[in-house]
Amino acid sequence: MRIKRTRREKLLDGKDLPKVVLLKENAQKHWKGNTMAIPSPMEVNQMMANIPKGKLITIEEIRKRIAQKHKADIGCPLTCGIFAWIAAHAAMEEEAEGKKKITPYWRTLKTGGELNPKYPGGIEEQKKRLESEGHQVIQKGKKYIVENYEKYLLTTYGKAGAQC
Repeated sequence: MRIKRTRREKLLDGKDLPKVVLLKENAQKHWKGNTMAIPSPMEVNQMMANIPKGKLITIEEIRKRIAQKHKADIGCPLTCGIFAWIAAHAAMEEEAEGKKKITPYWRTLKTGGELNPKYPGGIEEQKKRLESEGHQVIQKGKKYIVENYEKYLLTTYGKAGAQC
C-alpha cells in the first residue's frame, strides 16, 4: 500500500528541478521563445511567500520571474500553476497544525486578477482573506476578480512597489 505524501512533502521534493529546457520548433513558435525554465516547487512557494500584505502577484508574473532568474525566454505555465496550488495546500496544512506564519497563497491570482477556485476553500476562502486585507473582490460573469488589482501588483519592473 502506498503512503500518501503531504502537500508539504511534495513542496520540498525538488527532484531534478529547477532546470531550463530547449523547446522543440513547434513549441518555440507557440511560446515565442527558445528556452523554458521549469522551477522547483520551493521556488514558486518562496515567490508567493514574499508578497507583503496589501500587495498581489499573478501566476503570469511568477512565470516571468522564473524565466528571468534562470535566463530563459519563458517560465513553464504548467508547473508554475501546479506548484502554486501545492504551495497553497501546504500552507493550509501548516495552518491546520497551528503555524501562524504561512505562505499567503491568497495574494497569488490568476491572469487578469482572477481568484483561483482550486485553492483551499475555493473562491470564498480566498475572497475572505483578500477582503480582510482591504481588497475589493467583484464578480464579472462567472469569475471573481480583485477590483483594480493592477494597482497592487508587484512586478519585475517595480510597478506597484518593490520587487520580491
